[in-house]
Amino acid sequence: MLAGGFCVGAKAQNEAYLNPSLSIDVRVQDLIGRLKPEEKVYQMMNSTPAIPRLHIPEYDWWNEALHGVARSGIATIFPQPIGMAATFDDGLVHQVADAISDEARAMYNSAIQKNYRPQFGGLTFWTPNINIFRDPRWGRGQETYGEDPYLTAKMGVALVTGLQGNDPRYLKVAACAKHYAVHSGPERLRHEFDAEVSPKDLWETYLPAFHALVNAKVEAVMCAYNRTNGEACCGNTYLLEEVLRKQWGFKGHVVSDCDAIADIYDGHKLVSSKTGAAALALQRGVNLNCGDTYLGLLDAVKQGLVTQKQIDSSLAVLLRTRFKLGLFDPAGSNPYDRIPVSVINSPEHRALAKKAAEKSIVLLKNNGVLPLGTGLKKYYVTGPNAAAVDVLIGNYYGVNDKLVTILEGLAAQAQPGSQMTYRQGVLLDRPNVNPIDWASGEAKGADATIAVLGISGLLEGEEGESLASPSAGDRLDYNIPAAQIDYLRKLKKDNKNPVIAVITGGSPMNLAEVQELADAVLLVWYPGEEGGNAVADIIFGKVSPSGKLPVTFPKSLDQLPPYENYNMKGRTYRYMKAEPLYPFGFGLSYTSFSYSGLQVSAAKIKKNENLKVEVTLTNTGKMQSDEVAQLYLTHENGGEETPLFALKGFQRVSLAAGATTRVSFTLTPEQLALIDAKGNNVVMPGKIKISVAGSLPTSRSEELGAAKGVTAEVEILAK
Repeated sequence: MLAGGFCVGAKAQNEAYLNPSLSIDVRVQDLIGRLKPEEKVYQMMNSTPAIPRLHIPEYDWWNEALHGVARSGIATIFPQPIGMAATFDDGLVHQVADAISDEARAMYNSAIQKNYRPQFGGLTFWTPNINIFRDPRWGRGQETYGEDPYLTAKMGVALVTGLQGNDPRYLKVAACAKHYAVHSGPERLRHEFDAEVSPKDLWETYLPAFHALVNAKVEAVMCAYNRTNGEACCGNTYLLEEVLRKQWGFKGHVVSDCDAIADIYDGHKLVSSKTGAAALALQRGVNLNCGDTYLGLLDAVKQGLVTQKQIDSSLAVLLRTRFKLGLFDPAGSNPYDRIPVSVINSPEHRALAKKAAEKSIVLLKNNGVLPLGTGLKKYYVTGPNAAAVDVLIGNYYGVNDKLVTILEGLAAQAQPGSQMTYRQGVLLDRPNVNPIDWASGEAKGADATIAVLGISGLLEGEEGESLASPSAGDRLDYNIPAAQIDYLRKLKKDNKNPVIAVITGGSPMNLAEVQELADAVLLVWYPGEEGGNAVADIIFGKVSPSGKLPVTFPKSLDQLPPYENYNMKGRTYRYMKAEPLYPFGFGLSYTSFSYSGLQVSAAKIKKNENLKVEVTLTNTGKMQSDEVAQLYLTHENGGEETPLFALKGFQRVSLAAGATTRVSFTLTPEQLALIDAKGNNVVMPGKIKISVAGSLPTSRSEELGAAKGVTAEVEILAK
């Protein structure tokens, strides 16, 4: 039997493509030589039919594993990627990815034993989403690792290497870098939109993470729906041929976003027929069509638009992935064939999900009321998201039989004898129809009120996913629903006891009045299956909060350029001059930290030299906690379009109360360089300010309670 699930006779096993002792290239070419022209085309679409005469089972390439195996049954649900980014812990992301891919293999192994091969049942996962979250209106920003290219690259590489495994011969699963490139809304326009971008922005912001993942040997790259600078991303000469294949040397396969090749004709109107769209995508290097537009390739050959040789070459690239996954090898020859189903949602994976959720939670405000004791006389839990499972899972999720809501997590830790009551109190996205309010008054009789507010996947997400969104999943209104703010006002009015706001969601939102009204504010994102337990651990002080914002929270959308504008001027912490509500990298703790003793290896360096940076970090408070030391560069004479700050290093450090450690960073010439107007990486002579802090080193961060960072100045010499 093959690992793919077909039984093969002894005679057939002698065929070259079924002989695992031969090289992949030899096996691929042997298989292609046995396929009929129409069979080749069908093997280049996501839903491939079986070819019984060649012992090839059906296979669907489309699978998802954004934060756990999705759409495929019971699986561990980890925090949404924007929450994982808030951990600033790429080692943790690697562990999570390793667990996800173990579960993926176990599910696959079990399914093929039953001859089940449905969509979302394969080993080719279209994750991670490494687009830059350049604008908070984008509903899919929750899928990303935030607004910074360096952080996105580090997290993306960690996920890819964890998913794909470390076997020298086989992939555990195949990961995919998406959506290539310059893709971040608007959702409603994505099938026809042209994202116009300068060479500087392209190479400074939009491409670095993709380059990093290609260097990490990601197996696939997904081309996006939109156009970039006039060319459809799935027919883009510059992006696909010049950059991806020639400059970066990408050897894996390119897959289209679903029906993106049809969009070349239907949405972008760049060619006159679907046959022409299929031919263009093939010529530009798209190997796999999610959809069925590649059926037109048979016609394209007849019309002389493409050759059979081009189809064979493209198919060869694609088939390599299936061979690397071991799908044409005898069952048991692949080390991953033996991963048991006992790993699926195992206690160890649940513990990892809880750990990730705890590290992702960001404390935005605390006037001293947190942590709460577990033995107060009465707790009141309220809000539209307290008992909701939607706010645990985000989008692209699996299912689970033990989802822990925030209400359940809190209830599990309250001591016997203490009272805990719950009322939803207010609807998620609209005013209550019933004018009778029995809920808000209960807060006055409680020793502490925990109001779980914010947004959910009903309001933000992908086109078609967000059922309550009037704008295809995007959030063109930056505010959280007004009824929730009205309710929070009622909870706090004439109430001398603490009100803690727990905010769910996957994107920046206007929390200005929440910040003003509540005694403490926790941002918990979409925290996964163990979200309720993680939130309770933070609120009751079992764990100190340590998450940091991977995206800037502006005060209003008025501080930003128009959504459709892809120019980075005025966007993200790197280019936004207006004072934000919450800065990038910000997050408080139950303890306090100090930074001191910043040292650099040299005050002046040559262009080709590394620079070492060291700083002393001390826990000056009374509780053990993690801190994320963040290193930023500012090129003081780089010009008007130079980033105001640029994250170039981060380290998560755990320190006991009173403990001190030295944290070190090494900056390479590439990290010290700037991107010029033509998109070139250039090490420019001049002075650079180096800052190390627990947040973006600005006065706003300090105003909100972040520890003051330390700085040093280094000069890069002209010669």
